[in-house]
Amino acid sequence: MKKDIHPANYRFVAFKDMSNNDVFIGKSTVNTRETIIWEDGKEYPLVKLEITNTSHPFYTGKVKFIDTAGRIDKFNKKYGKKTTVATEEEAE
Repeated sequence: MKKDIHPANYRFVAFKDMSNNDVFIGKSTVNTRETIIWEDGKEYPLVKLEITNTSHPFYTGKVKFIDTAGRIDKFNKKYGKKTTVATEEEAE
């Protein structure tokens, strides 16, 4: 392998899947504010993820409904049918 090709802050980081609380260790340069104590007793920077391969329907074969921050309600409010207004105008 070539020497000195990785950034200086390339280190082990803990990634936590917030939908099923699965945690795994990988290497990254991401900046984090939180840390976690791993099973080996060492402290690692913590990155929280909404979905990983342990919770993604493609890998698990299970369909799981995840609505973060009310995205579906926001979409329905913006693009939903306006049946009450249309039916009142048609009745007249």
